[in-house]
Amino acid sequence: AVGYVEGLAISSQLEALELLRRYGFPVNPEIRAFDNIEEVIAYCDSWAEKRFDLPYETDGLVIKVNDFEQQRRLGATNKEPRWAIAYKFEAEQAITKIREIQVDVGKDGTLTPVALFDPPVQLCGTTVSRATLHNAAQIERKDIRVGDSVIVVKRGEIIPYVVKALHEARKGTEKIFHFPTQCPVCGAPVVRENDAPSPRCTATATCPAQLQSRIESFAKRERMDIEGLGEKLAEQLVASGLVKTVADLYYLKKEQLMGLERMGELSAQNLLDAIEASKNRGLARLLAGLSIYGVGDAMAALLAQEFPSIDALLAASKEQIAAVKGFGPRRAESVYNFLHGPGRKIIQDLRDAGVKMTEDVKPKATSGPLAGKTIVVTGTLQNYSRKQIEDLIAQYGGKAASSVSKKTDYVIAGDDPGSKLDKARQLGIKVLTEDEFEKLIGLR
Repeated sequence: AVGYVEGLAISSQLEALELLRRYGFPVNPEIRAFDNIEEVIAYCDSWAEKRFDLPYETDGLVIKVNDFEQQRRLGATNKEPRWAIAYKFEAEQAITKIREIQVDVGKDGTLTPVALFDPPVQLCGTTVSRATLHNAAQIERKDIRVGDSVIVVKRGEIIPYVVKALHEARKGTEKIFHFPTQCPVCGAPVVRENDAPSPRCTATATCPAQLQSRIESFAKRERMDIEGLGEKLAEQLVASGLVKTVADLYYLKKEQLMGLERMGELSAQNLLDAIEASKNRGLARLLAGLSIYGVGDAMAALLAQEFPSIDALLAASKEQIAAVKGFGPRRAESVYNFLHGPGRKIIQDLRDAGVKMTEDVKPKATSGPLAGKTIVVTGTLQNYSRKQIEDLIAQYGGKAASSVSKKTDYVIAGDDPGSKLDKARQLGIKVLTEDEFEKLIGLR
């Protein structure tokens, strides 16, 4: 629906809602106006228990400045208004036991531990039977064992998360978890580098679990954006042998796809159209989608900025790649070995299929408060998505990197920052809050 209104003298949020109510729109009857923050806090507290009596689920309240002129003066960040905040209820907790720790294999071979619960617990209206433990380092830091009683919450009322193990409840039967020495999917040897958070499978080219994860990652919206290509279809493409590398996606035929489960003629054509459209995403998104070890979206963008064509990147030495700020010898070796090893044929197949191998490079910012600075972001930020903060860093002359090193100038720390914050402190790198970062670049 499209509407246009003029001539209404509305000066506040409450007036707007009252007008909408009179016009017949549903307006929440629990909306209230308050004169001071103490009354707001009391009202929020009153809903901690009352929320369970509502006919719908809620995880908090939204608090807004009522006056429109004050809203205008407060303005907004790139992501949300400064005149409104979300108050979240304390996360609902449950206690259960870890029956088993299962190991999943990711796109770069990283082994990820997943806790299986017995019994499953109810959180936020859903049954939770498992939660990722993220990596070996986190298991070690929290001293989580098979058989432990653990506290489980849902972060943002969505993602199950193991807060901690209840060490005081141990009975002596709990078992320390050891990662397998062979990949649980393909049986290849597993290695863990000195500072890696988890071990990884060494069968980069042949492990089916890695291939499936790489296809899913390649198709993601922020990379090649192939609509309709998700987990189930990726699993079928690998199991059927139709796809052995991501380049094979560009050689699929409609008849082949129609032989897969739940894939009719229309669905097959839609997928082929989406694959065709993905050919023009550019080099940065392509590099990010190739699952090169140590190269995520931010690092891929840096590579494409320095080497704006695949030919320029292929011609680069390890030393030239290592000179890209934020890389260093180890990541450069990973990139070089991929380009001149298993990735060489993949790249040629992609090129032959007509996939764009260049990047439309924006002029580098040569001035600004972040000029020449390398910045790492860790944790969840309140006002920005990861892409938004990285774009903002670039806009003010800086470079966003994915890992902390001696070359890092600042670390921006959000909620649940993890090991990057610890490393920054060890190296004496300046740590910024979100507010301090905005002040640094002049947004506050």
